[in-house]
Amino acid sequence: MGLISQLLTLPLAPMRGTVWVLDQVVLAAEREHYDPGPVRTQLAELERELLSGNIDEEEFDRREDELLDWLAECETYQRRLNDNS
Repeated sequence: MGLISQLLTLPLAPMRGTVWVLDQVVLAAEREHYDPGPVRTQLAELERELLSGNIDEEEFDRREDELLDWLAECETYQRRLNDNS
């Protein structure tokens, strides 16, 4: 950006800064939301519940399918994020 365009758009600088901060907040929230670590922890806990008899096979299968779908979505997001870096 040239000096003249920087001077002319100077009043917009706070807005550009705000937009940048919001983008960073959204990116951080997405990274946390799509973190596969907690999903893997939930899968391990689910298996412990099955082995201890707290849940039956049907409940295990239902919840496992949901968690595996979510894990696949998390891993897809992580791959997309890494490809764009």
